[in-house]
Amino acid sequence: MKVKNSEANHLGMPLPAGTVRLYKEDAAGSLQFIGEDVIDHTPKDEELKLKVGEAFDIVAERKQTSFQQLAGNIYESEWEITLRNHKTEDVTVAVVEPLMGFSNWEVLTSSLSYEKVDASTIRFSVPVPKDGEVKLTYKVRLRI
Repeated sequence: MKVKNSEANHLGMPLPAGTVRLYKEDAAGSLQFIGEDVIDHTPKDEELKLKVGEAFDIVAERKQTSFQQLAGNIYESEWEITLRNHKTEDVTVAVVEPLMGFSNWEVLTSSLSYEKVDASTIRFSVPVPKDGEVKLTYKVRLRI
């Protein structure tokens, strides 16, 4: 989970290093503990990255469906990621795919749009309906 330490998010002050606990209001209006993480000192208006736990009712399966060496330093790889949501509500799952070890890459096809996070990472935001399943597929060309 990422959140900006801003006034718009009811923060916007220097945060000291330590433990952050997160709560969410349930259907009855009570607060439910959903996780915690440890943060470093975080200045105002900077981004916080929190890992607050694993969702046990969201399942992901990832498999490589094709891999070819086109030339000495050029490869193509295809992937299929199946996401199943067993929750009673729709969710959006962030699928982060590393493309490490390659100096140059391009996504050739993709069933969903993606965001280039940095030189070696892409991220898909995948909406998955309640009690539903979504398949994400993509093909990437990689150069060493």
